[in-house]
Amino acid sequence: MKMNFSRYALVLLGAGTLLAGCAPKPQSQTTGMRYNDKYNGGFQVFRKTHPSPGPGLIAIEGGTFVQGGSAGEDVTFEYNNVRKRKSISTFYMDETEVSNNDWREYLYWLQTNFPDDRELYYNAIPDTLVWRRPLSYNEPYVDNYLRGAAFQDYPVVGVSWDQVQDYCDWRTQRMNENILRTQGQLVTWKDRAKNANPATAQNPADPNAPAAATPAAGAVDPKKQPFNTEIYLNGQYKGPGIDGKRMPNDLNPRNDTSATGKGKVKRPVRKEDGILRAGYRLPTEAEWEYAALGLAGNTQLENITEGKVYPWNGMGVRSPKSKTRGLILANFKRTSGDNAGVGGYLNDKADITAPVRSYEPNDFGLYNMAGNVNEWTNDTYRQTSFEETDDFNPYRGNQFTNKQYADAAKGVYAKDKYGRPIKVPATGYKKQTWAEMVAQQQGNTKPTGPANANAAVNPGTTGVSNPKSSIAGKAYTPDVRGYNDTVNTTLYGVTTLISDKSKVYKGGSWNDRAFWLNPATRRAMDEDEASAEIGFRCAMNYDGPPEINPNGKPEFSVKKPKTFNAKKR
Repeated sequence: MKMNFSRYALVLLGAGTLLAGCAPKPQSQTTGMRYNDKYNGGFQVFRKTHPSPGPGLIAIEGGTFVQGGSAGEDVTFEYNNVRKRKSISTFYMDETEVSNNDWREYLYWLQTNFPDDRELYYNAIPDTLVWRRPLSYNEPYVDNYLRGAAFQDYPVVGVSWDQVQDYCDWRTQRMNENILRTQGQLVTWKDRAKNANPATAQNPADPNAPAAATPAAGAVDPKKQPFNTEIYLNGQYKGPGIDGKRMPNDLNPRNDTSATGKGKVKRPVRKEDGILRAGYRLPTEAEWEYAALGLAGNTQLENITEGKVYPWNGMGVRSPKSKTRGLILANFKRTSGDNAGVGGYLNDKADITAPVRSYEPNDFGLYNMAGNVNEWTNDTYRQTSFEETDDFNPYRGNQFTNKQYADAAKGVYAKDKYGRPIKVPATGYKKQTWAEMVAQQQGNTKPTGPANANAAVNPGTTGVSNPKSSIAGKAYTPDVRGYNDTVNTTLYGVTTLISDKSKVYKGGSWNDRAFWLNPATRRAMDEDEASAEIGFRCAMNYDGPPEINPNGKPEFSVKKPKTFNAKKR
């Protein structure tokens, strides 16, 4: 029997609409009051959602793995990747390395929004001098690699760890701003451009022009300071020229000042609305290694059927598939003096870097997790990190901070000249009392912990002792990168180049041997240095249950709460 599937789908859609219309209004399981009702207080609850990943990201389902387990031998005799089982939360990760074109977009935005701030722009430019070698003719790459049209989809290099942190923050702000402007919660890009252009902006001398509203405390001038997610969520980015036409309804009856009490009051988006995304950041070392291995492709019913040495299956570096048999699976140096192969039949089709979508992705869908460029991770390097870090989401590098208030009583954040919240070292391991917080913000008390962010490694800079801000009798420190080091100033009791500025990079590059393609291998470089062999990709936190695709898998159903009826006795 043939079935008209389009008609069948319409019937199902109609039935679903009827069922939705008959569904009871959501209500509190605590008080029985309805949610989203402006007459009983207006507490709003939206459908529980899992926001889609930000642009360029794909989901990496978390799980357990043996960190360092893919390393076959320690040819450098550093003993810095001792095997230990860890668990990783589900997270998002860039499908590819960040490209030159991506970074040039960042530079363009800085130049157009802060045309007079030459220092800001200069500090964001990658160090193209990383291509220079005293006995090698790489000078063309100094001038052409970043800006040349032929290299626009090649991975950006010459960027320091510090520069990458600023890029991640910029990318977060532009993503969330675009979401709000596209959906109409902020003025659209088109209207914003009109307001910014003196030729099309509304004439202030026009008698029919609406009077300018008094800006809210701590509010920003949209023409002078760009959008910032934290400032926006704190209510300091709103008002004329900022608010869009499709802002959410504010159901708080206290904010409805109309005579009838039936006015429509709008409000900025809240974090609870599920519209804004989490911030971009560098992946932790453990996240990077887990994602590079891609063992999810070799897993059946919680059993890993085959381990990996590289992000692909097998012990070799050539493709076993019939159509691509013998081709090199990553961009690396086969041996001394062999960066590309023999002319007429190049092996990996690249001499320096290659486009970010070159070669085959791993089982998570990530490109170039081996070779092309090494990639920065967020971790501070220590030889013993694998042994010392926690089993769940291992990470070394925490620097705990709080946002500084310009007015604690009104909850107004202090901002720098770029419209970003000013962050200061955290003052304790737990939430302060209101009196303690206000007193400190007003400068009546000194912060506890180290006097500055580098106190953990700089001799002679100690914090103010406070029994309420101590752990196990030791003064609390917001900087725990040196945690468990016996002597912070010398780390292991001997002279060493490793410090809290040393950051981990992984993955191997176009100029590395195959050994470094193993995801467990690790090296370090200072956060303010750069290299022609190091680039990066971003990650993002994932909110919600860790299972990405539960379809077809056994699971316990989640029961819905019972509906309370106040009329029944």
